[in-house]
Amino acid sequence: MHQGGTVADTVSIIIPTYNEKDNIAPLLSRVAQALSGYNYEILIVDDNSQDGTIEAASELASRYPVKVIVRRNERGLATAVVHGLKSAAGQIIGVMDADLQHPPEVIPELIEAIQEGADMVVASRYIEGGGCPNWGLSRKIISRVALVISHLLLPSTRPVKDPLSGFFMFRRQNAAPEKLKPIGYKISLEVMLTGRFKRVVEVPYIFEDRSAGKSKLDPGQQLDYLRHLFSLMARTGELGMLLKFMAVGLSGVVVNEGVYWLLTRFGGLAAYDYLAVLAGIEVSIITNFILNDTFTFAGRRTGKSFIGRLLKFNLICLAGAAIQWGLFMLFTRVFGVYDLLSNFIGIVVAFLWNYSVNRNWTWK
Repeated sequence: MHQGGTVADTVSIIIPTYNEKDNIAPLLSRVAQALSGYNYEILIVDDNSQDGTIEAASELASRYPVKVIVRRNERGLATAVVHGLKSAAGQIIGVMDADLQHPPEVIPELIEAIQEGADMVVASRYIEGGGCPNWGLSRKIISRVALVISHLLLPSTRPVKDPLSGFFMFRRQNAAPEKLKPIGYKISLEVMLTGRFKRVVEVPYIFEDRSAGKSKLDPGQQLDYLRHLFSLMARTGELGMLLKFMAVGLSGVVVNEGVYWLLTRFGGLAAYDYLAVLAGIEVSIITNFILNDTFTFAGRRTGKSFIGRLLKFNLICLAGAAIQWGLFMLFTRVFGVYDLLSNFIGIVVAFLWNYSVNRNWTWK
């Protein structure tokens, strides 16, 4: 283990690899240069590469403080990081890719942020000074959609602009290794949401082009990402709230239709059906609020006004109805999309709006 002496805690850099032979030498050289003066170790966790990655890393172990760990029967970036964490000696843990898209020169900035009191530091593409200048439009869209989904379904990630970054550092004492059950490759989400990180800060970096080798991105990883999101939602309680909110919303459809039926068949509003529609909407909003207040978000009402919550819920749901109507008109009138599909899109977006805003404002 390299001894520099300027930092009390040892820094362990975990680098998962698979067929990265041509990147290993420049990677280790740049990491070593960035960590000059620190107590550090580098853990290469390889998924049984057959291109010479293991041999290349092992040969460099005489020059750099490198530990090579080879997994024969398991693959996956996220699980490789967990495997490396179990073998790491440091109290400050860094994670980065082997393809040089994560510039090692940023590592000292991450360490500095940790020393200044951060529990976790994320190298961010989405704050001022960061970016992905060489990405094509499709990759930018995919990345942004994935980010929006994580912020919607896992609200606690919202303060972090790039919670999906694969380049990050954290204090070992704040992590919860026993709770780590990652799927796919978004290990930063797993570490962040299962650990005890009160202060998460971001440091900008420019996402570079791959230096050598082939990208590991494929459609299967996108599916793994969605599976991972739902796994985290289940473990953090977010999935339960979402399903309850959905069930309450379905009950509101019954109430809405029932009120309309009663008022037009027995309430004398047959000739004023538009008033019956409005009444049905408002009554269903009120019943939905009561059910959500006592069922979905029962544990989040402390010290908040019942009337205040009701007014917020009403306002948000009316805005959701406007969103649904607006999207319906946009897709049918402007883009010529089939009306039932247009309405479905509006319903889904309005539902996500209602859940997300109510979850983070009405019952914050």
